[in-house]
Amino acid sequence: MNPRENGKRHDAKRVQRLGKPGYVPSRVFQDHVRALEGVFLQLRRRWPGTMLTIVVLGVTLALPAGLQLARSNLGRAGYRLSRHSLEATLFLKDTVSRQEGLALAQQLGKRIGVQETRYISKSQALKEFENHGGAAAIAFLAKNPLPASIIVIPDPHQTEIRIQSLIQQLSALQQVEKAQFDQKWLQKVFALATLVERILLTAMVILAFSVVVVISNTIRLDIENRRDEIEVLKLFGATDAYVRRPFLYAGACYGLGAAFLAVALVDGAGVFLHRAVERLTALYGNTLSIQGLQLPAVLFIMIAGLALGWGGAFWSVSRHLHRVEPR
Repeated sequence: MNPRENGKRHDAKRVQRLGKPGYVPSRVFQDHVRALEGVFLQLRRRWPGTMLTIVVLGVTLALPAGLQLARSNLGRAGYRLSRHSLEATLFLKDTVSRQEGLALAQQLGKRIGVQETRYISKSQALKEFENHGGAAAIAFLAKNPLPASIIVIPDPHQTEIRIQSLIQQLSALQQVEKAQFDQKWLQKVFALATLVERILLTAMVILAFSVVVVISNTIRLDIENRRDEIEVLKLFGATDAYVRRPFLYAGACYGLGAAFLAVALVDGAGVFLHRAVERLTALYGNTLSIQGLQLPAVLFIMIAGLALGWGGAFWSVSRHLHRVEPR
């Protein structure tokens, strides 16, 4: 007997044994379980190709995850710098007493968008000026010309517009004579942050599309390899949803396996670089430890891998499955 016809007879018997798929809830559940079991058997049977596909997809998913983790850690380091570089100085009027200045600083510290406030009295301002080399100039003055001030550090996690609006509101306070704030530096900080965000988003979109293409091509080859089985299933009345189901589960398994591998690669890279980063930052008088992937990020990678795998499989099945018909 022709091996092709023998395979079709075997598939026909299997279809008769499984029964025609219906819409009974218990039967539908059994069909899903049976489809999953078949997918696991198929993936295990050709495990070298399965592992190679998962490795390729895992490395692809690890790239945007690693970039996001690097951005997060660099953002924590830059936060320590930006929170002071974005500070505003509110010079108070001479009529504002020390008690009123302290009360105002405490009040401003409770405002939304303000990270920290610090009151500097006239005497403290004079002492800081002397420590920075201004003692010779102070000696020629009859009295302290420096005003009291309040240092306001805005929360750098808010938008540029909100920070600008906050500084304008503080400048308009009745007790404030003048406000000093580096507007250009604010624009540079947020322009750089916007550029990094767009680069990261572009990389994520490109790499996500690459994952979809790889999974789609893998499922297409799987459809071609199982053409005889699909023809027999359709010959005995299997619906498109019934035939499509194992391929969708296969794509989801590829995506989920790649997500697990991506998480392992990113966390492993973080552990490998941890000591080197700590040693480098210690030389600059600072300590920065690499923070690994948090639970929300891990869940996001898992869901993204699952969705990309399912989407790639659905795209491939929708394009190629209708071409396989009983002859």
